[in-house]
Amino acid sequence: MAKRDLKFTRNIGIIAHIDAGKTTTSERILYYTGKIHKIGEVHEGAATMDWMVQEQERGITITSAATTAYWHYNGDVYQLNLIDTPGHVDFTVEVERSLRVLDGTVATFDAVGRVQPQSETVWRQADKFGVPKIAYVNKMDRVGADFLACVEDIKAKLGAKPVPICLPIGSEEKFEGIIDLIDRKAIIYDADNTEVVNYHEIPIPEDMQGDVELWRDKLVESAAECDDSLMEKYFEDPNSLTKDEIIAALRKGTVSMQIVPATCGSSYKDKGVQFLLDAIARYLPSPLDKGAVKGTNPETGVEEDLMPDPTAPFCGLVFKIATDPFVGRLAYVRAYSGKLDAGSYVLNTRSGKKERVARLYQMHSNHQNPIESVEAGDICAAVGFKELRTGDTICAENFPIALESMEFPAPVIGIAVEPKTQADLEKLGVALSKLAEEDPTFTVKSDHETGQTVISGMGELHLDIIVDRLRREFGVEINQGAPQVNYKEAITSTVQHRELFKKQTGGRGKFADIVFEIGPADEGVTGLQFVNQVKGGNVPKEYIPCVQKGFESAMANGVLAGYEVQSMKVTLLDGSYHPVDSDQLSFEICARLAFRHSCPKAHPVILEPIMSLEVVTPEDYMGDIVGDLNRRRGQIVAMDSTSTGARIVKAFVPLSEQFGYVTVLRTLSSGRATSTMTFDHYSEVPASYAKDIIEKSGYKPIDEDE
Repeated sequence: MAKRDLKFTRNIGIIAHIDAGKTTTSERILYYTGKIHKIGEVHEGAATMDWMVQEQERGITITSAATTAYWHYNGDVYQLNLIDTPGHVDFTVEVERSLRVLDGTVATFDAVGRVQPQSETVWRQADKFGVPKIAYVNKMDRVGADFLACVEDIKAKLGAKPVPICLPIGSEEKFEGIIDLIDRKAIIYDADNTEVVNYHEIPIPEDMQGDVELWRDKLVESAAECDDSLMEKYFEDPNSLTKDEIIAALRKGTVSMQIVPATCGSSYKDKGVQFLLDAIARYLPSPLDKGAVKGTNPETGVEEDLMPDPTAPFCGLVFKIATDPFVGRLAYVRAYSGKLDAGSYVLNTRSGKKERVARLYQMHSNHQNPIESVEAGDICAAVGFKELRTGDTICAENFPIALESMEFPAPVIGIAVEPKTQADLEKLGVALSKLAEEDPTFTVKSDHETGQTVISGMGELHLDIIVDRLRREFGVEINQGAPQVNYKEAITSTVQHRELFKKQTGGRGKFADIVFEIGPADEGVTGLQFVNQVKGGNVPKEYIPCVQKGFESAMANGVLAGYEVQSMKVTLLDGSYHPVDSDQLSFEICARLAFRHSCPKAHPVILEPIMSLEVVTPEDYMGDIVGDLNRRRGQIVAMDSTSTGARIVKAFVPLSEQFGYVTVLRTLSSGRATSTMTFDHYSEVPASYAKDIIEKSGYKPIDEDE
């Protein structure tokens, strides 16, 4: 096989609000690139990229599916490594980890709904990782579709600079095709949903001539603004810019994220997808355009540049772990430099251990095609790793390097689960650990007091899917409790305390004595902020880490209701020790007891997760919806109107008040309002509610008389 030129590789994703048509667009891309020979429809549960049973039944995307396809453009063959991401807010971490490894993305919008709440979330995620975008306005065949209004919405709500590279011919049921503004040619698509869609060029309709010239002038001006050398030429004569110069300038502007080329179509009706594929090849960056990524040498701490060069030492990032029933644990890897061969060894920078890469695969949804090696700039799946986690860097053994790891939000909602039969107990443990490996926002822990297993995730749908997967994939039937909110605790004032731990049971005793100040951590600090100010060896140096460890472990259970303490600051001031009876364990136990005895004096409070809620509703139901949010302790922060006359309500609402909200909203609005909810921050629970939470928790600290 001839060596591929990296400039013809595109690592792209499709991101959007739920139901904007991401998966349908992916299916069409696979069809027109010859990757599949029959189009699968999302609403029929037959989409290639939605391979999970739950995805097919619900018509939503849950996991990011990866595939590789090839597109012929301008006499060259482009390799597209495509990732179809979820749109539902409960699965934003799937979007986040995909964007981390992509070079470009197609942001898909509904031509009627325009910029919707989740569109904003995924757009900001793409901005965070510096991923250039093309805007694709889908569903142009729907009633109320308006391409240019959607472009305006992108400009207003996302602060971007969208540049239309085509205009639609007709809209709604009269949507027939598009006009390519650069080539000034009209493309009409002949048929809907046929196995082969033919398109042909026609003269630009008379009534559109003026619009075409107007928007082409704007396009040329935007292109000139992206390239200083063209600016001069443009000022002398706007018509002197050649097609190649315009395309090169638009590409430069897209890669540097100055502009966003905007195109339109109807994926379901097979119109505009080939034009979108050309735009991906034309404007989105290759790994070479993105250039070097930064890595840190774990031994020296020095930052190094990793070039997309197959001859350099290998370095790659594991951005996803998946469990496959046939090949076992699959690690999805983006190669940033060098070459990785199947059967070779790599170093896991996090664990410092060597791991063998048994086999490498090129992925097509949930099918694997074995490959011998993978080079810089490519995405593949690898099998054989034992200890890899999402976000790990793997590299050549003799060139250790660590890429910036991935951060994931903490889960906010949990449910208690237990197997229906004792025989399923072991199976449940294995299944939950596999699912937790796959999904960093899903956690499993045992409640020591009740003996229950509590699983936590990002929302009700997230946990629904997990329970469904336990049943179908792992054959485990479970009973589940009511959803529980993941509360946290905090202390609000600073106090000084002395803790003396003394125990004599015959023989060698236990002794530790510490004087410390405990209070809220500095702003922005999470976990334990520990400061040692002991002078003169009153507490020997070897015992200081044990004091820190004692406080750290005690934070797992706060003093009010046993919830985790999110952050606090402990300043160790003084103490004393016994030359015979003091040891490391004594000081650790002393710190744990000190936490329990000092926290009640530091005004502890319960914190609850506050969700950012956005409701889009027709004007008629506005009063009822706002009234309902007020009853739920909601704090309304904004009310806007959309260009279609609907109202948008933005509010902060405690998660504990939001269970089953979707059903209530449907009832209040006769099924016409929609809502999007994401975690925003933790906030103190009002005293009257806190009392109830503490009583319900039934928490009693275990007397630590060790």
